[in-house]
Order: sequence, then C-alpha cells, then structure tokens
Amino acid sequence: MLAVLAAICWAGGGLTAKWLFTSAGPETALWRVSPSETVVDPVVLAGARAVTAFAVLLVYLLFRRRQALRIDPRRLPFLAVFGVAGLAAVHLAYFKTISHTNVATAILLEYLAPVIVLLVSVIFLGERLTWTLPVGVVFSVGGCALVVGALGQGGLIVSRAGIAWGLTAAVLFAGYSLMGRYAVPHFSPWTLLVYGLGFASGFWMLYVGGPAGIIRAFDSWSSTAAVVGISVVSTVVPFAAFLKALHYVDPTRATIVATLEPVIAGVAAYGVFGESFETTQLLGAAFVLGAIVIVQAPAPAEPAQPFAVPPAG
Repeated sequence: MLAVLAAICWAGGGLTAKWLFTSAGPETALWRVSPSETVVDPVVLAGARAVTAFAVLLVYLLFRRRQALRIDPRRLPFLAVFGVAGLAAVHLAYFKTISHTNVATAILLEYLAPVIVLLVSVIFLGERLTWTLPVGVVFSVGGCALVVGALGQGGLIVSRAGIAWGLTAAVLFAGYSLMGRYAVPHFSPWTLLVYGLGFASGFWMLYVGGPAGIIRAFDSWSSTAAVVGISVVSTVVPFAAFLKALHYVDPTRATIVATLEPVIAGVAAYGVFGESFETTQLLGAAFVLGAIVIVQAPAPAEPAQPFAVPPAG
C-alpha cells in the first residue's frame, strides 16, 4: 500500500506538471493556465521541485524529528550518490529521452527498471527466483507499453540517443530502488530523503545556473502554488512512502507496483483533461494490475526433506 501511495502521488505530480507545461489546456480541462503566463520548463520545474521539497522537509525535521538529521559523516558519500543519481539524474535522463523521442517512449524505457532490479537482485543479491517475479515483470512492462500508447497512433519514436537516455533513466531508477533497499538498515526514510534531496538540490542548482534559474519556476502565483504542491504531495510524500515500502517488500515488487503510476495518470487525465482512453490502454491497465496481484502471491514453501530411515542392523 505504501508503494501504491507513491504511485498515486507521482501520477498527481505528472498531471500538475502537464498543466504547467501547457500555456492553455483543452476546453474540457478543469484547470487552465492563462495564455499570458510563462510556460514552465521541465528541467527548471525538476530543480525547483527538489529545492522546495528539501526546504519543506528540512524545516519539518528541524521542528519535529531532529534526530533524523544526525548521521555518521562517513555515510555522506553514499547519500550524495543516492541524491544525485537517484533523485536528480533520473529525472534529467527522463527529460533527455523525451527530447529525443516522445513521452510514451520515455515512460516505457524508464519502466524497464523492474527488469534490471530483478536481474541484479537474483544474480548478485541472492534473491530467490520464483515464477511470480518474472511473470509480474513481463506483465507490468507490457502493460505500461499499452497504457502509454506504444501501439496507438504516434506509437514509439526510436532514436539511438533516445534509447541511450531512456535506458539510463531505467538504470538510475533501478539503482534508486536497490540503494534504498540497501539503506533500510542504516537510515530512516526521512534521513535518506532529506539528505538525498539536499544533494539533488545542489546538482540542479549547478545544472540550471544557480538560484536565478530555479526562481524562474515561481514567476506567478499559480505556478508557485503548483510547484509547492508538487514538492510536498508528489515528492516528499511518495519518495518517503516508497523508501518505507522497501522495509517490507523487496525492490523488484516495489518497482512493479510503481508501474501503476502511468495507469493512474491515464485514468485521471481522462477525467481532468478530457483525454481519450482506448481499449488497448484499458487492457494495459489490466496487465499492470494483474502484475501487482501476481507478485503478491506467497512464495511456495521449500519441500520438506524426507525422513531418513536408519539402515537395519
């Protein structure tokens, strides 16, 4: 349920970002942006989201959970890699994929992450391979392909640079899940997230050219409210929930559940933006839901060793 909560919040952030990226929504949309307002650049939004989320979470922890800020300085290199690669570079790779392909291709490539997590977990981390995991991975990836419209009009756009960036996003997302699992015994989700967001904020500050680049996302009251909302509801809450979920389930199951995000986003976009939802997309949504159900199946018990009868005499 924590992983489902993360998927719901991430989907909500995607819908808000869609609203910010468009100067005027369709006539059936509930939310409109005035044509006089500046459209927010996706990279600037990603940086503003990280910085705002870090500031909000830091203030909360200073007043309510100050002990979560205490760490061993020797852990800082790990937290830096987690923040830059897992919370910042994954978004940059995703946006780069879109710039070379389209949104459908970028989502599909990024959500190959469960395949990578499964392979690493089984080959290197000793995770027991049962039939539910590979079947769940196939269903979730195939379902995502249908949900994002890979077989519909426009379909996928393939380019060498796009595939490279998309696979990079998948590797980084998988790495975020695996590093989160490794960090479970050493950090609370709040500690991991606040330091990760701090290092991610530093990365984005450098990438967009300092604070002036980040401030561009706050050029109107509506965009400011949206950025703050994304920072709390679609950054702090889902990332904390996903990290907490890794206390209870393995990274493969958690990332499979996370593929529910495009399904939720598609259904919500149907109601909010008036977008169509085709039969193949409904089938894809069913596949993703099926994958989540499949991976919850309990693993079969190890066969009992037969009772050894001592030899006669």
